[in-house]
Amino acid sequence: MRIGLLTEGGYPYVGGEGGVWCDRLVRGLDRHEFDVYAFSTGQAQEDAGWVELPAQIRRVRTAPLWAAEEDGVVHGRRARRRFTQHYGELAAALCTSAEPGTAEKPGTAEADRFANALHGLAELARDEGGLVAALRSEQAVRALERACRAPGARRAAREARVPDLLAVADHLERALRSLSLDWYEEDGLGAVDLCHAASGGIAALPGLLARHFFGVPLLVTEYGVRLRTHYLTRPDASPAVRSLLAAFHGLLTAETYRAASYLVPGNAHARRWQERCGADRTKLRTIHPGLDATPFARVGEDRRPEKGEEREKGEKGEESRKQDKREYAEPHTLVWLGRVEPAKDLVSLLHAFAEVRAAEPGTRLRIVGRPSGPEGEAYLGHCRALAAQLFPDEADGPHAVGRNPVSFEELGGPGAETTADVHAGGTVTVLSSVVEGFPVGLIEAMFCGRATVSTDVGAVVEVIGGTGLVVPPRNPRAFAEACVSLLRDPERRARLGAAARARALELFSVEQNVAAFRGLYLETVARTPVRRPVVDGAGDPQPFAAPAEAHVHGHWTEPTPRAVPTWAVETPEPVTETVR
Repeated sequence: MRIGLLTEGGYPYVGGEGGVWCDRLVRGLDRHEFDVYAFSTGQAQEDAGWVELPAQIRRVRTAPLWAAEEDGVVHGRRARRRFTQHYGELAAALCTSAEPGTAEKPGTAEADRFANALHGLAELARDEGGLVAALRSEQAVRALERACRAPGARRAAREARVPDLLAVADHLERALRSLSLDWYEEDGLGAVDLCHAASGGIAALPGLLARHFFGVPLLVTEYGVRLRTHYLTRPDASPAVRSLLAAFHGLLTAETYRAASYLVPGNAHARRWQERCGADRTKLRTIHPGLDATPFARVGEDRRPEKGEEREKGEKGEESRKQDKREYAEPHTLVWLGRVEPAKDLVSLLHAFAEVRAAEPGTRLRIVGRPSGPEGEAYLGHCRALAAQLFPDEADGPHAVGRNPVSFEELGGPGAETTADVHAGGTVTVLSSVVEGFPVGLIEAMFCGRATVSTDVGAVVEVIGGTGLVVPPRNPRAFAEACVSLLRDPERRARLGAAARARALELFSVEQNVAAFRGLYLETVARTPVRRPVVDGAGDPQPFAAPAEAHVHGHWTEPTPRAVPTWAVETPEPVTETVR
């Protein structure tokens, strides 16, 4: 099978969003061929280059979303008239669509109007060679203005001023750049058997056009719902800009959900958002992200004894007891691992740790992670100051150097070379976020066989199941009580850690992820009408190029000689009538 993998700011770029998951998927499905169609998000990403690509990737085509070069296409009068018509219809759909965030869903009329306008613009770009100049023209801004002033437009659209119209037109130009690409040809996306968009939004747009032009089925994976992200961005924009752009992304998402053969949320949290945004439940197939459990096998399988645990009598001698003492994990150590940013709520974690220290004075807290951007740098400085205030350096005597029970570290430093080393050096892994998508750090802790204390946000409960303690967010007292209960009960920690590791290996491994997508690919193609009939040497159509049973190992899959009647292989003599 030939798969067209569609990405935005991710694979195959180094450090791209979702790049690790895509790479594991492609390498796991080595019997398929992949064509990668990728959008880059900046010059820095372009300069960083690509990851090492496996042999099954036959072609990579990229396009920048952050810049568009003039294509030199000058439209004639008829083309300009077509553009004004389709762009005006698209703008009208934005102005009359339901208000984002309300219980009212986009009507069928608006959805059809948007889809027809989008396809009309794509056909115009295919016929005339591109829309770069047209989307930047005054003609586009005037069409948007007419739609905002037309009867039936929503109040927010009617209140749009010239700066608002320019901002919306600029965003639509960037979002619709992919319509001008040369990807939509028979030897491009028309040659694949299936389009798989690694995210919703702009990344899925080429898949929509491949379906429109060639009937290629579309599969969309969303580990984080892009439409929700658009609702939460641009807080400083005017109400008119926010309303019109939210309407555009809402209609694009609705069209993507309608056209896709299957939608693949990565967790129940994303699935609920997809249903809220209008996804058909019959198309939803939840497939959890797959993580490589190999780096955590040593920690998970060889649990080190903690201080206070004793070996069976007579099992070890003095030398072995000394070795055990060197292998002991740090007693009563809480570990937090992730990106340092306000959404992680480390302030509540520090206040909770103050109560933990009051109950268990010897406990330590390790905060391991780097700040994310300038906001993260400022937040990290605030957390350091708060830790110094809550926990003055403690010293054993008047001549000893004090030591703060809270340490701020970065991954790669001493004792934290890898995430497995971080979890290995802790007793309990904690997560204190107020906003969280799919908690990959918790799964890594589960692979390491560690008991966890987490806040009930995002997909945490779905991931943890019954193998860890979950408390409400922004509740330091409840968080502290859960930590103390685990610190005082090593047997419970061991039971929860073992159960967590078993759950992670069953649900969140690379193997289960790849197997699930392999089956979904086959199911999608099996339900899709044949677009390019396979013919034999004589030109007669063949219903199946490779029978289904050829994928099943057994004696019937190997060619075996069999008796064939002569009438089936010999060429019969033509019957002719003798003319006298």
